[in-house]
Amino acid sequence: MKKYILLLISIVLLGACELGMQPESDLTYNGFWDTEEAARAAHVGIYASYRGYANTLWQMGELRADVWGGNTIESPSGIDLIENNISTSIVHFNNWANFYGLLHYINDFIKNAPGVAFADEADKNHMLGQVYGLRAQIYYTMLKAWGDVPISTEPLLEIDLEALKKGRAPKAEVMQQVKNDLAKSLEYFGSDNSMWLGKNTYWSKAATLALKGDVYLWSGKVLGGGNADFTEAKSALNQIAGFDLVDYASLWGQDNENNEEFIFAFDYQQDQAGNFYASFTGRAVDLAGLFDDSGNSVGDLVVNGASRFGPSDKLLLALDDPKDARRNTFIRLYDDGAEHFPYVAGDESYKGAVLNKFLGIVGDDGLRKNYNNVPLYRYADVLLLLAEAKNNLNEDPSAEINAVRERAYGEDFATYTYSNGTQEENTQAILNERLKEFVGEGKRWWDLVRAGDGIVFDEVATLDAAEAYKVYYSISQGMLANDSELTQTEGYQ
Repeated sequence: MKKYILLLISIVLLGACELGMQPESDLTYNGFWDTEEAARAAHVGIYASYRGYANTLWQMGELRADVWGGNTIESPSGIDLIENNISTSIVHFNNWANFYGLLHYINDFIKNAPGVAFADEADKNHMLGQVYGLRAQIYYTMLKAWGDVPISTEPLLEIDLEALKKGRAPKAEVMQQVKNDLAKSLEYFGSDNSMWLGKNTYWSKAATLALKGDVYLWSGKVLGGGNADFTEAKSALNQIAGFDLVDYASLWGQDNENNEEFIFAFDYQQDQAGNFYASFTGRAVDLAGLFDDSGNSVGDLVVNGASRFGPSDKLLLALDDPKDARRNTFIRLYDDGAEHFPYVAGDESYKGAVLNKFLGIVGDDGLRKNYNNVPLYRYADVLLLLAEAKNNLNEDPSAEINAVRERAYGEDFATYTYSNGTQEENTQAILNERLKEFVGEGKRWWDLVRAGDGIVFDEVATLDAAEAYKVYYSISQGMLANDSELTQTEGYQ
């Protein structure tokens, strides 16, 4: 069966045309879907491929916001996205970020797995609940990224390039597709709240409920669904049980991956795949002569990555309270050996920072290993999304805000207790809390857009309200040339 898994993984990563889909492979024919073993192999293959999109999800969710763009020791990466430099000639995530390649195999599973006999039908239902949830998450991401996108819910059955051509469905239709998939996911999960194989690296009912809360907040605020959607979001988030906030020091690192807070996380393991956070560290030769903000040498810090992404002054100032456990998100680097607190924007001795949050472990060979799992949803996210839903309904969100703050400030929490304010004040408090809580987790850009009321233009200096169409990505001239059914994203000329 290993050969089937490897074949699934290799096919789904191939290049593409039109929708980015490939003709249905021999896996679909020749009796592949006749056995439970094959369905389980396809299920594993979907997750192996989905993990490969984690970097794309992070870039889409964070680079365009106000989080990065600060000092780096090496030449920086992602500058066009950080500066919101987007046009018909500067196209990001071409070919729909190749999401349709993954969607083809998800669609294949959804179509064929129900007909496979399982020794335990509950296992098949759980798998289908997972896969419907994954499809909802992908289409939701595409909706947020491009607005109108083609909808494809069937696997490709034959080589017919004309059949691949599809126009862009309106945002309302894409959102309805997402909501339909969420409903099917919950239908298949039923009352089963278990984690597949006991691991948070597989989708679950809780993950679908977290996604549902997220989706309905977007639908209510960005697409105008209003209180009905906010109420649905609140209901979904309130149904999530069995998770909790854990001590912040026990939240990160390979030894803490099975904590009670992670709802769904991307799985990284030695000899399989590492995460992408080495680019947030540096090279040993560059750190050799540098110091942290307490004046201690960082020359002994084991790093073998690169310094390509630097936190913005705005972020470092937001994270500058020594009583906040989240201040340790970064190791700030200076060249003079002096103490540097508080952080001062524009300090010439400041050279950059190491993202401490996903630093990884040092292996037996003395090298840094980036195998720590990375959450897509965790319970702190659920609490702050719930606070957002309540605030949108003109309810008091302070309990959820304070739960996250209490974890961050510990014994000093009493000084930082939040009291319910105006709707606008609550919105800003929630955004500020999410800014500090989810650095590196691909949330901030979506948070700012979802907040509505032009907040994204107030917070992101590189984006002007006069170019509001840039909230959505352009598509390439090549995509338009290859598919006569496609049109350019509205606003781009």
